[in-house]
Amino acid sequence: MRTEFFTGLNTRFGGLCLSFMLSVLLLGMFSSTAWAQDTQAPPASTTEAAALPAAAVPAAAAEAAASFDKGDVAWMLTATLLVLMMVVPGLALFYGGLVRAKNVLSVLSQVLVVFSLVLMLWVAYGYSAVFSAGNQFFGSFTEFAFLEGFTPDSVGNTPIAGLPDFLFVAFQSTFAGITTALIVGAFAERIKFRAVLLFSALWFTLSYIPMAHIVWGGGYLGEMGAIDFAGGTVVHINAGVAGLVAAWFVGKRLGYGQTALKPHNLPLTWIGAMLLWVGWFGFNAGSAAAADTVASLAFINTVLATAAAVLGWTLVEAITKGHPSALGAASGAVAGLVGVTPACGTVGPLGAIVIGFVTGMVCVWGVTGLKRLLKADDTADVFGVHGVGGIVGAILTGVFSAQSLGGTKADLDIGHQLWVQVVSVGFTVLWSAVVTAVVLLVVRALVGLRVSEEAERTGLDVTTHGESAYEA
Repeated sequence: MRTEFFTGLNTRFGGLCLSFMLSVLLLGMFSSTAWAQDTQAPPASTTEAAALPAAAVPAAAAEAAASFDKGDVAWMLTATLLVLMMVVPGLALFYGGLVRAKNVLSVLSQVLVVFSLVLMLWVAYGYSAVFSAGNQFFGSFTEFAFLEGFTPDSVGNTPIAGLPDFLFVAFQSTFAGITTALIVGAFAERIKFRAVLLFSALWFTLSYIPMAHIVWGGGYLGEMGAIDFAGGTVVHINAGVAGLVAAWFVGKRLGYGQTALKPHNLPLTWIGAMLLWVGWFGFNAGSAAAADTVASLAFINTVLATAAAVLGWTLVEAITKGHPSALGAASGAVAGLVGVTPACGTVGPLGAIVIGFVTGMVCVWGVTGLKRLLKADDTADVFGVHGVGGIVGAILTGVFSAQSLGGTKADLDIGHQLWVQVVSVGFTVLWSAVVTAVVLLVVRALVGLRVSEEAERTGLDVTTHGESAYEA
């Protein structure tokens, strides 16, 4: 869509960003007085106390121990670093290899800058809006704004009494950052850089924050009993659906469906996928918030489900295409990681294998047949892997979490839990789709979405960033 009727877009965009930053600063300045009468601890989640972020029970500050288990703290510091590695360089390399050579730096830059932007917004108001008391959909944007009341020794401001407050905030920040950065792969190679940043800030505020609160912060789905140990709905379905809607709004790349738009460096993508697998242990096992048996369960499930998904994807490719591909095996690994994420702390090893194998096979269809059916140019198959894989994993979590099938839930009514999981999936899909569409309409009106045809043909590395990845 052309936006010539908007005059002074650069000035308006700069003014918008400045106004946004000033608004956040004002929230922080007035937070101590506006919420002086509301000092409740974050609400308790309805799932197991041992699991985080599938949520743990908050403890009052007065009951929190002054000292921490050094093993738990060391593990969570490591887990946080592992999730950071998932994004930079893992996700960035995975996406970077999938685009053409003229756009690789643009994708690397978008992942890094979006991730960094969200970390700042998380500290400014994101953590507060997710993990403070509020309604069914949002916490308070000001209670913990700019980490109000936090100190290096503070406890009781997070749902986990056994960890330093700052450590929990840092761990959760990486979840917010990677979720928003995942969407970059859907509209890569043709979107304006400033549009990516404005979209990311708005989408984080209106989609990630409420979904995290709804599931992990004591909101609607958490109270309903939805099981999401490490982010099947909050992270993967949320980002996957957003990627699909964004791909529709931004439109197809020039030449899509007419010429082959091949990945320029599959070894780069393969390395990125393997870094994602290693980093995912922080994502899944770290969600136990302790170095304990729950973390061990999540750890082995992350190993097994991923391996099973690689085999499932490879098998389907070998049968349908006549040959297995390296890209397919790497994509299968990511699909398995996505599928087991909501289930890793509540299913047994055999359940994880089934979830991984099924997810790997279904996601082959997600990036081929379903993609053609939806007529979306989802560059890095964000929806086909993260959206579809997240849906499969979230639903199967309701089956294999039952103790009778090797899970940890002794009294689980599989039929009822399946219904809850389906409701949680449907709610996430609807919320993310509507919010993403509204945000994209706003971004398109303010700064536009696509670069010019000339810039797209030349490549975003040169036209947006003024540099080239591969010099002749």
